Amino acid sequence: MGRIIAVANQKGGVGKSTTVVSLAAYFGLRGKRVLCVDMDSQGNTTTGLGVSKRDLTSSTYDVLIGRARLQDVILETESENVSLAPAVSALAGAEIDLIELENRVSRLKAALISCRDSYDFILIDCPPSLSLVTLNSLVAADTVLIPMTAEFLSMEGLSQLTETIRLVKSRYNPGLMPEGILFTMYDARLNLAEQVVEEVKHYFPGTVFKTVIPRNVRLSEAPSHGKPIFYYDRSSKGADAYELLGHEILGEPLVVEKRGKRFIFGRK
Repeated sequence: MGRIIAVANQKGGVGKSTTVVSLAAYFGLRGKRVLCVDMDSQGNTTTGLGVSKRDLTSSTYDVLIGRARLQDVILETESENVSLAPAVSALAGAEIDLIELENRVSRLKAALISCRDSYDFILIDCPPSLSLVTLNSLVAADTVLIPMTAEFLSMEGLSQLTETIRLVKSRYNPGLMPEGILFTMYDARLNLAEQVVEEVKHYFPGTVFKTVIPRNVRLSEAPSHGKPIFYYDRSSKGADAYELLGHEILGEPLVVEKRGKRFIFGRK
């Protein structure tokens, strides 16, 4: 049965889509079957996997409102072992449509039941808001991965999101667990960044990934070419960071040899 990870933060521009696309590509290269479910009307995961939104005839919007089955909207991508349920701008209107529908917070969960066994990982790219679409994603998920930047304003958003997760867990999805908090766009030269990381570790012990994703030009460029970082520039620091993150999530140590010395990275 596939493990469903919702990648969520109500704050935009924190690297949600980059994280979904990069992890999917990495897991796929490791032989895992991956489905990316784009629930963000901006469709950045869709674009980042090289799919043109203009050519789409159906999307996750149609799945949410009951106009299509999830299996009918899934596309294969050029990334090995990675499939995609794409998003289009019409998804922004799903909030209004969902209000009038039955089971409005569990429609994505119901849709995923039919294809969950076909994948090892299902990664959901949530919209940058605490909305009905985000609630659908959290209700459907096993775990939540929270990307955030090392800024004090981001900590306020983190508190709001963790409260939402607590409410979802108590009312709709008692099995929902944290996958981890991931710092993205990290600049090690800034003392503020280190302070924020330490503060978050203090208030959320045991939930912060050891891996941090650095600011990296190649990571920023990759979506405009419709390629995950592993296919755009495998030698970049961004690719190295997401490889480390992938090993943390898989629970496997990563052994790297440099100048005759062995370095072991891993969450455990």
